[in-house]
Amino acid sequence: METNPYNTGLDRNPANYQPLTPLTFLERAATVFPDHTAIVHGALRRSYAEFYARSRQLGSALARAGIVRGDTVSALHANTPAMLECHYGVPMCRGVLHSINTRLDASIIAFQLDHAMSKIVIVDREFMPLMQEALSLASVTPLLIQYDDAEFAGPYMPVDAQNFEEFLAAGDPDLAWLMPEDEWDAISINYTSGTTGDPKGVVSHHRGAYLLAQGNALTTSMAKHAVYLWTLPMFHCNGWCFPWTLSAIIGTHVCLRQVRAEPIWNALADEGVTHLCGAPIVMSLMISAPDEAKRDLDHTVQFFTAAAPPPESLLADMKTAGFDVTHLYGLTETYGPAVVNDWHQGWSDLPPAEQVTLKSRQGVRYLALEGLDVLDPETMAPVPRDGKTMGEVMFRGNVVMKGYFRNPKSTQEVFAGGWFHSGDLGVMHPDGYIQLKDRSKDVIISGGENISSIEVEETLYRHPEVAVAAVVAMPHDKWGEVPCAFVELKKNAMVDEASLIGFCRENLAGFKAPKRVVFQELPRTSTGKIQKFILRDQARNIGAK
Repeated sequence: METNPYNTGLDRNPANYQPLTPLTFLERAATVFPDHTAIVHGALRRSYAEFYARSRQLGSALARAGIVRGDTVSALHANTPAMLECHYGVPMCRGVLHSINTRLDASIIAFQLDHAMSKIVIVDREFMPLMQEALSLASVTPLLIQYDDAEFAGPYMPVDAQNFEEFLAAGDPDLAWLMPEDEWDAISINYTSGTTGDPKGVVSHHRGAYLLAQGNALTTSMAKHAVYLWTLPMFHCNGWCFPWTLSAIIGTHVCLRQVRAEPIWNALADEGVTHLCGAPIVMSLMISAPDEAKRDLDHTVQFFTAAAPPPESLLADMKTAGFDVTHLYGLTETYGPAVVNDWHQGWSDLPPAEQVTLKSRQGVRYLALEGLDVLDPETMAPVPRDGKTMGEVMFRGNVVMKGYFRNPKSTQEVFAGGWFHSGDLGVMHPDGYIQLKDRSKDVIISGGENISSIEVEETLYRHPEVAVAAVVAMPHDKWGEVPCAFVELKKNAMVDEASLIGFCRENLAGFKAPKRVVFQELPRTSTGKIQKFILRDQARNIGAK
């Protein structure tokens, strides 16, 4: 049997092979730029030397508390320095970080704690009552640690928990932290929303976190010493890996405990913020702020959004205010965004309406992602590159999760055919850019015809008085199901249901127009995504006219 001569006697050894891990980013930053500001939080300014020392202390304290390879450490925090320290300190002792959504109810948190077999829980004081309720429902009995954030002005309630700073003080700031035994080792577990059943635990590894963190810097053109504002929750896909990205480019984290317009504008102007991420609702919050809360910016700020495409008017307002908006796309299973709408210079010369159409596409793969395609899920063949034929968006590469924790059946299903099946339906344009058309469960099948809820939503967004729109299926005796639109109107808008339905009929095939329009505030997740499963429940109870 023929052998490869370049493999003979040329083996991996410590001199030529080390596991990839984003933990090395912080070590290098602290070594090369120890005095550079790593974290800003209110009056707090913390250097990279301090950030690194505190992370090592946390890793040491966790190890002394019994955390070993593969043990889960849960964290329930706002966007604070402690949450950044958890992203390094937990994996430094080979633990696995479980970041918990602060908007969840106690029963779901209890499920996650039990499923992840949490050994230690580190909790911000604001969320301690929620955690105590969750622990009363859970089977696990983890060590409880409370973090007191100086920026939290709420009441202090004594609890039976260790103090975070005292716990940290017991650790060694000079810890010779542990590299992962294998870069395939888990670095974090994040739970999906669980809207169709119990949440799934998405397991990420050191290698993927290392690659996606670097991919963020390359994709967003983050220069050395960039300044990043935390409006995206760090608990969401580990903050899209930006807690690790910022160390790679020796940048500055500007932490915000709450996403409010005035502190955002003050941070943008006073701290020289260069980058931030968030859903379109964050843009709307900023743009709709009173004039006295807004600040003039002396530089262009890069804003990255990964939810539904923002409407044309919002994009125009953001550009006028000094922001360059880029559309990203990804899932928890891909460490956050792994697709970018890479903008071509020539597109900026096109009419605004054409630019908005191009910006609404999700785009092309990150450099760190090896494969992205739209395939027929039955045959696994690529769909025609015509921008019309729908298929399922699928991913392949090193920034795809290890799998679902303790759920081999779902893992096997989602990796069928050697691709990660996203559950998102989309098209492939002739230039290789993908565009989402729907979630597979959100397609409306009316009289045998498929209706894309996104297409109907995009039409509604073109109406000058519509601020936010979401479209779901509503049961219908004759057609099986028909579109039902839920709409938030702009301030002082006067449009009624019949007018909006008529507008859709003028711009869509008649069967695609919504049969009902409901005006209400739309339910959202903590990251700004519209919770369509709630709207689907409402639509089932409405009935068609």
